[in-house]
Amino acid sequence: MSQLMQQVDNGEHGLKRTLGAGNLIALGIGAIIGAGLFVRTAAAAAQNAGPSVTIGFILAAVGCAFAGLCYAEFASMIPVAGSAYTYSYATMGEFIAWIIGWDLVLEYAVGAATVGIAWSEYFNNLLEIITGSKMPYEWCHSPFESLKDAAGNVISQGYVNLPAFAIILLLTMLLIRGTKESAFVNGLIVITKVAIVILFIAFGWSYINPVNHANYIPAATTYIDDSGVSHHFGGFWGIVGAAGTVFFAFIGFDAVSTAAQEAKNPKKDMPIGILGSLAVCTILYILFAHVLTGVASVEDFRNNGKEASVAYAIKTYMHEHVWLANLVTIAILAGFSSVILVMLMGQSRVFYSMSIDGLVPKVFSTLHPKFRTPYKSNWIFFVVCGLFAAFIPGDIVGDMTSIGTLFAFALVCAGVWIMRVKQPGLKREFKTPWVPVIASLGIISCLLMMAGLGWTNWLRLLGWLALGFIIYFGYSRKNSKLRNPDK
Repeated sequence: MSQLMQQVDNGEHGLKRTLGAGNLIALGIGAIIGAGLFVRTAAAAAQNAGPSVTIGFILAAVGCAFAGLCYAEFASMIPVAGSAYTYSYATMGEFIAWIIGWDLVLEYAVGAATVGIAWSEYFNNLLEIITGSKMPYEWCHSPFESLKDAAGNVISQGYVNLPAFAIILLLTMLLIRGTKESAFVNGLIVITKVAIVILFIAFGWSYINPVNHANYIPAATTYIDDSGVSHHFGGFWGIVGAAGTVFFAFIGFDAVSTAAQEAKNPKKDMPIGILGSLAVCTILYILFAHVLTGVASVEDFRNNGKEASVAYAIKTYMHEHVWLANLVTIAILAGFSSVILVMLMGQSRVFYSMSIDGLVPKVFSTLHPKFRTPYKSNWIFFVVCGLFAAFIPGDIVGDMTSIGTLFAFALVCAGVWIMRVKQPGLKREFKTPWVPVIASLGIISCLLMMAGLGWTNWLRLLGWLALGFIIYFGYSRKNSKLRNPDK
């Protein structure tokens, strides 16, 4: 703890403190509202829960609230960059911390690249709305993708996904310029997409068809999607599955805690930023899901709307507000942009802390002489994320992001409980109420949502962790400052 707190006091050579409570709430909302709301809501309704996807949102929100309370205590107690990695390092030791840090690569770096690919697809849709034509197929798809005719003949072959590469480059340059500037741009994006979400809720409410909500919690059955994958639909496990699916929509509030060393008054502002952004998004999510499942039916989400279900619902059932469908496309683009921005920032801050501890090379903690941002780390992750986005198809990752994040949340909840036992006298500006009850409920709810994601995602998580162990025992353990204080 004493070593970690030295980083907090390193104001002369550390990260620049420029963010207030409002910036942190906007940062959280920027990371939270994105593809999860506009895409995963309809997917969870179609595959898992029907109209009771709203209950899935509540379950996911409750799990996130337990984790958010634990994050808030840690952020006020240890206002150091690095999020769950740093908290695990302080409470459960280096090895568990490494697992979390490696896990967060799934949430931040891989997540940013995947969202970059989705950004490219929606950018092309917007381009068609504005100009009447799309970008040539070969310049907005990876080399592993091709466009075929009805007979199976290749019409166009992808070369590189330039829009995905370009958005990651632009946002990386913005991050290097400074956190304050990035937060300002993020704030403008947040205002735009929240306004469009509110417009959909306000105009869509009068178009709710009571028939669509008549069977609010469907009877438990099995649904097999177009890919042949079976899902629990309806009943208890349907709602749990929906919670695991829409949990992706909540990923991001923890990214607020990665900016702890850039907050002006972290001990006060970090809990406000984490819990404030979570509260705002939860209210919007439940209202949005209620309206969407009322306007369109489960069959619409399964057979017609698919990933563009929100736009489909507006164009099909809200004839007087077709213009709103185009605004939703803009909101999705804005949402994707802010998610990529916050994910890239979060990843560089996690590796900044891991580099300070010697678990990854020093280049990740080198700060820009003028802007005092980890610019070399930003460029490295630009190369990794940019190449991934430019040359790899977008469906590679799937639900890996969610299961990795849930695992991190569960360990943060455990960490708060451990710290209460190990160091009960340590000063806490914010205290999680009813520990160990809240911490235990946080662990249980996260594990329950992980169970709802299915065995294939557990297998992918174990494979990812196995790769992390190779790096840890091959490099990190030998270079750890905790184990080798003289290095």
